[in-house]
Amino acid sequence: YKQPGEKALPVRATDFAYDTPDPAAGGLRTADMQDMFSGLLDRFSFELLGRREMYVPYNAWRLLAPDLTPEEVFWSAHPNPTLTRYELHRVWVVEATLKRGLRHAFPRRVYYLDEDSWQILMAEHYGPDGELARYAEVHPIVHPQVPVLLPAREMTYDLTSGRYLAVGLDGSEKPPGFDRPLKPEDFTPEALVPKRR
Repeated sequence: YKQPGEKALPVRATDFAYDTPDPAAGGLRTADMQDMFSGLLDRFSFELLGRREMYVPYNAWRLLAPDLTPEEVFWSAHPNPTLTRYELHRVWVVEATLKRGLRHAFPRRVYYLDEDSWQILMAEHYGPDGELARYAEVHPIVHPQVPVLLPAREMTYDLTSGRYLAVGLDGSEKPPGFDRPLKPEDFTPEALVPKRR
């Protein structure tokens, strides 16, 4: 609720959760698949399956090259494989299983978390039939200034339709300014509203 004269802040709908289809993703992912996993943990039981070494997406700077066109990066069924990079890393494997009596479009999931950063790098989403239906991976970059691992591109693949979704940073965008000094007014509600040009 806002008073006349107050600025309205964008508010996310309260029912956008769990397996609600993400309206911006053409049905390729659910609300809780954003950023590899978003939302409440209450519908799943989580089990740590252990640690293993795997080739995982990492140091994806080439995917962000500003000299590349979208057509060079994004092919019809997957990104251009000459631009992706995979490295051998230790990951923790976590299985999420839907709790009894609850429903979800993907009742079983397996997550692969980078041991160094705890970023979920890959996720498998299994349908009610037990078959792998969606696969997602983050192509991260290490920002040397901080240092911090940032999820640069997130890819979600629908294995039944052959479609995929790519979201994340764009090579033409300026990198985040981690060294910018912050002022108290940067933390006000007005700072959340984009500046008009």
